[in-house]
Parts: sequence; structure tokens; C-alpha cells
Amino acid sequence: MTESRGARSAEPPEFFKRVSEEFPDVIEAHGRLGAAVRAAGPLTSREVALVKLAIATGARMEGAVHAHARTARAEGVEERALEQVAVLASPTIGFPNTMAALTWIRDEGSEE
Repeated sequence: MTESRGARSAEPPEFFKRVSEEFPDVIEAHGRLGAAVRAAGPLTSREVALVKLAIATGARMEGAVHAHARTARAEGVEERALEQVAVLASPTIGFPNTMAALTWIRDEGSEE
């Protein structure tokens, strides 16, 4: 895929919005933890987005792959780089898991 989707919004899904309304303190604490771990080292926002996508891919967490692909696109990460993360995981997680991750990345990329 060569089309760039960097202009996509990092808008969370409706379900996350509902959970945020039901458990605002938990969501706020989770956000603070995320900010603290991002600030703990020298990685750029782009690098953080790719690392988080890689972790979600390796853990086979479909929802997290969707979320981190969405966030990476909002950071301006090009589609090819997102897909490379899944391909790089292949020797470690296996071909079928790589195909699943590519599907999840592309699922999120096809949304308007």
C-alpha cells in the first residue's frame, strides 16, 4: 500500500468514549501512566508509536493494534512503516500471526 493515511484522526472508538464516561478516574490514571512512560526516555513520538504497535502485534492484541496504528497515523507515520512492523515480527511470531497483524493494521487504515 502506498497511500499515506497520516492525516487520519486518532479519535477513539465509541466504546472507549463510553468507558471513559463510566470510569473517568481509571482512564485519567491510564493516561498519566502513558505520559510518564513516554517521558521516561529519549524516543521520539514516531518511535514510541512504532514500538507500541510492535508490542501489540507481538502480544496479538487486535484492539491494541488498531489503537496504536490509529495513533501512529495521527503522528504522521506512513502506512508502509506500519506494515513493516508486522512483517518484522514474522520470524518471532510466525507467518499466520504476521498476516493477522497486517489485516488489523489495514482494517484500521481503511476506515474513513
